[in-house]
Amino acid sequence: MLAKLSTRPATRRCTGVGAVALTLLGAGLPAAGTGPPQPDLSRFYRQKIVWSACDGPDMPADLQCGKVTVPLDYARPGVGTLDVALARYRATGKSRGSVLLNFGGPGGAGINELAFGGKDFMGLTNGYDVVTFDPRGVGRSSPVSCGNGADEAYAATEDGAAVGDPRAVLEKVRKAAAECAAHSGPVLPYIGTVNVSRDLDVMRQALGDKKLNYLGFSYGTRLGAVYAAQFPGKVGRLVLDGVDTLTESPAEQGIAGATGQQTALDDFLDWCVADISCPFGQDRRAAGERIVQLVHSLDADPVPTPYGDRYSGQDLVGAIGQGLYSRDLWPLLERALAALVEDGDTRGVENLTSGGIALPAGRSGDGGLVGADEVPPDNLPAALMAVNCADDPDRPGAAQIVEELRRLRGPYEQASAVFGRYRLTQLVMCYGRPRGTDFIRDRVKNLHTPKLLLIGTRGDPATPYRWTVETAARLGPSAVVLDNKNEGHTGYSSSTCVHRKVDDFLLYGSLPANGSSCGADRVPVVN
Repeated sequence: MLAKLSTRPATRRCTGVGAVALTLLGAGLPAAGTGPPQPDLSRFYRQKIVWSACDGPDMPADLQCGKVTVPLDYARPGVGTLDVALARYRATGKSRGSVLLNFGGPGGAGINELAFGGKDFMGLTNGYDVVTFDPRGVGRSSPVSCGNGADEAYAATEDGAAVGDPRAVLEKVRKAAAECAAHSGPVLPYIGTVNVSRDLDVMRQALGDKKLNYLGFSYGTRLGAVYAAQFPGKVGRLVLDGVDTLTESPAEQGIAGATGQQTALDDFLDWCVADISCPFGQDRRAAGERIVQLVHSLDADPVPTPYGDRYSGQDLVGAIGQGLYSRDLWPLLERALAALVEDGDTRGVENLTSGGIALPAGRSGDGGLVGADEVPPDNLPAALMAVNCADDPDRPGAAQIVEELRRLRGPYEQASAVFGRYRLTQLVMCYGRPRGTDFIRDRVKNLHTPKLLLIGTRGDPATPYRWTVETAARLGPSAVVLDNKNEGHTGYSSSTCVHRKVDDFLLYGSLPANGSSCGADRVPVVN
């Protein structure tokens, strides 16, 4: 997952899927079965992608863009269609086809990520066209939005009110869900990983590939696992880096996430106190206490921002979480915290949460692609919630949620005095949305596919290493685990060892031994 991001629309970055996926046979076209008649999807599987230069400011000249058309509802393809945006770098040598990338989220737009962060993947062009996409509801592919009317609910969940007055917050979240439905257009009821996986198979066929070669990060590992369950006969070389859970409830995920983030914060503070510029001093124990005090003081008395808002401790927790995603961000996080502690300047920590990006507001289209300047500013959090809720079959009532918040407050705060409360409030975010699919929990297991490479990082703040081990056991003998003994979220872009082993597998089919490891081989972080 891009992870459990802040859901405040101004700062950046559910429905159920009613029908489970239909198995596609042969060359990818639907085959007649002995059961109920299957919908005719042949027109979607016969399309070819027309590539051209990408529109948008500062797009690389050698990046090409295209699209595929997919049904809104695979069970009822006549209901409507939408276009899914794709981008690729062409293979530099002899191509063995395409490798598709998903960078995570849910809600992350792949095209911008490949356009402006694609250098890490250029080695793969030695054998592949490197392709990515904006999933349905994301980026240029019919982006969902919750509009300005959802701001109050976002703020309520972020400032911890769900703990103090949960029923009032639940009512705001319910109204926000209605706002999301009103602003998102026809795509919202058909969002979710099960349908995105179906889209992925249409892309595979349109690219001319008999098998899917795939590299997925964080949430992209959930997508890859769902694809392998739906289309086991179409699996080529699949790599899952930063493995998401397939079975844990939101409550269980929250505790695991708080624990993982606390571990990453501890690693950051170990590094920070060795530097004279660390805003929390050079005493490690005192530094841990001071950061907890800072969060509590800002919750009690939020400080004004240059933009006219109030910045709370829970806002800061969200920013710290983003700064812990990569060791490369630690110097930036240290400087942003120093500016806040020493000068009351919130700009640095706010930029950590927003990525410095605020896109102009737009509207969801009628199924066609939208321009880069039409993507709503809240698309990332809106899509994150929509997909996560669509993938979650649990819909407890208000009374059960209130009791769960009361019961779990202690365990969450024990997991992390900094991140526990922030994570706990996220338990309310699917309230008021339709029940999600149970396909992932019930059917993504015991796969019969070619070998899959799963990578877990020991110091990952978002996808704990144990999720890699648990998911591998669930998927069965097809899963091969690579243990990355480093910090940060995912391993491909931060570990030269992981990078090499992934490229060797994707390019040459060379798999590391199950249970083998990569040591701490990254370049030291410099302030």
